[in-house]
Amino acid sequence: MDKKQQFNIIYQEHYPKVFRLCKGYFQGDTALADDASQEVFIKIWEKLDTFRKEANISTWIYRIAVNTCLLHLRKKKSKKEFNTDSFPIIPSENYSEEKDVQLKKMYDCIQKLDETGKIIILMILEGFDYEKISDVTGIKEESLRVRIHRIKKNLTQCVQQ
Repeated sequence: MDKKQQFNIIYQEHYPKVFRLCKGYFQGDTALADDASQEVFIKIWEKLDTFRKEANISTWIYRIAVNTCLLHLRKKKSKKEFNTDSFPIIPSENYSEEKDVQLKKMYDCIQKLDETGKIIILMILEGFDYEKISDVTGIKEESLRVRIHRIKKNLTQCVQQ
């Protein structure tokens, strides 16, 4: 299998997960999430030949995605952003203002977590198992279980406020 075919398979399989991870980092902003996701896959294409098959490829991709999102957030803090909050939102047919408010609140609560907490909860939301989360974060599985319990408890309290 050549590099292009390998990349296409990786892209098809992992793009939705990477996009959702980025969306979590950018508080639901799909435009920023899309930009960051594209950048992740550009990096994957550039570094695909250097991937050592010692680790799981999804762990490698997830690490690139996390680092890319964090880099975007650092750049965003150093630049003045154009605020589009004042523009009206045109609702779609299945738009629910209540659901939108709940999602916004959840993203706001996730943003209050430390970086490791964000990575953990976003991976949990993606359905990753503890072993994979442990590989990405470097936290032992036993400690991870306790940390996840605390994060979920804190997020529940935050969302209910």
